[in-house]
Amino acid sequence: MSAEPKPAVNRRVLSGMRPTGKLHIGHYVGALQNWTRLQNDYDCFFFVADWHALTTDYADTSRVKSNILEMAFDMLAAGLDPEKATFFIQSHVPQHAELHLLLSMMTPLGWLERVPTYKEQKENLKEKDLNTYGFLGYPVLMTSDILMYQASYVPVGEDQVPHVEITREIARRFNQFYWLDQQRKFSHDRALPEEKRVWVFPEPQPLLTPAAKLPGTDGRKMSKSYGNSILLSEPEAEVRKKLKTMVTDPARVRRTDPGNPDVCPVGDLHKIFSTPETMAEVRQGCTTAGIGCIQCKGWVADSIVSVLNPIQERRRKYEQDPKLAWDILEAGSVKARAAAEATLVEVRESMDMSLSYQAPEKNGE
Repeated sequence: MSAEPKPAVNRRVLSGMRPTGKLHIGHYVGALQNWTRLQNDYDCFFFVADWHALTTDYADTSRVKSNILEMAFDMLAAGLDPEKATFFIQSHVPQHAELHLLLSMMTPLGWLERVPTYKEQKENLKEKDLNTYGFLGYPVLMTSDILMYQASYVPVGEDQVPHVEITREIARRFNQFYWLDQQRKFSHDRALPEEKRVWVFPEPQPLLTPAAKLPGTDGRKMSKSYGNSILLSEPEAEVRKKLKTMVTDPARVRRTDPGNPDVCPVGDLHKIFSTPETMAEVRQGCTTAGIGCIQCKGWVADSIVSVLNPIQERRRKYEQDPKLAWDILEAGSVKARAAAEATLVEVRESMDMSLSYQAPEKNGE
């Protein structure tokens, strides 16, 4: 019998990021901008995924806590509002670990082995020993993160939709085995009609985030591991210095050669950070060789700096008093624990593993 999920009736959103330290403008464009918009219209839970960091970096945890703080500074400075969204640390909500354990008991091994990023990351991170249960089972931990808050939506890019799909599959499988009756109590009655069953988990939907093409200074995807990123906290002089060396349209060899901003990494940055008026000047000047690449890079530096200045101004408050950020994370973790425990009460009840004593039923009564 196939269990249909309970309807997604809330407007709750769940998303998180591994603590990698200071964030770059790719994180801002790819996630933070979207999060700051979502928090105005949805019940948002955003978290620092420190346990997820251990799936690939378990051998050295010395920088996890400092990375959490650096990331929190950037997130708060970028506009994440603890009055509007619940912002917390994953490991400070131990219910994630309990749900991860319970879900791992019923998740088929084949589902984990076919996750697209499993083989891809093992191939790309050959210098690390990833032959661990934690690495193989990280989609179950991710699933517990999402289902813990019974989130209806998960903001992701197109390439991450398979990650949401395995969450949906695990939710569906749990609902096949366990459910509550209409009084939200354990029911072992397999003959109970589906319309009278209360499913613990909804199937979350991907909330697609438009993917901006944001190249690093070498033209590849921006990544700190490539050394081609521009940090949100980067001083203006350093931003301008990095952009001066950025690769451009390879067909534009001489100053007098016309270029094409649609195939130029600098042009891609203009499309994201510059005003329509500046972009029109770039297109006109580049395609007619009316401007040189140095001038074009200077214009995009102006645009990026104008975005970074207010972010950096807000960041300074947390840099001067890191406890402000830590207190926000702790307060969010308290709120997250309450929501998580409410879900686990239903999970335990549906599995007949409630923590409260119930007198056993007697035959004939």
